Amino acid sequence: MAEPAIPPDVAALSFEDALGELERIVRQLEEGRAKLDDAISSYERGTSLRRHCEAKLREAQAKVDRITVAADGSIGAEPARIE
Repeated sequence: MAEPAIPPDVAALSFEDALGELERIVRQLEEGRAKLDDAISSYERGTSLRRHCEAKLREAQAKVDRITVAADGSIGAEPARIE
C-alpha cells in the first residue's frame, strides 16, 4: 500500500520548520493531555512531518553524493562521507 501524499502545507515547510513542529507534537503527545481526537490528528500530522523530513534528508544526501567516474568511463555516485 502506497503512503499518502504529503499535504501541501507540510510540503511547503523547510526541514527546520517541519522538524520543530514535529518535536512540539511529540512533546504534546508524550504529555498525554490531549483529547483522543486531537491526539489522533496530531499523530497523523506528525507522520506527515516525519515523512517530509525524511524526504528532505534524502534530497540533501543526493546533493552531496560524490559523482565518480570508473576506469571504464562509466559514471556513478558514491555516498558522501558526512561525519
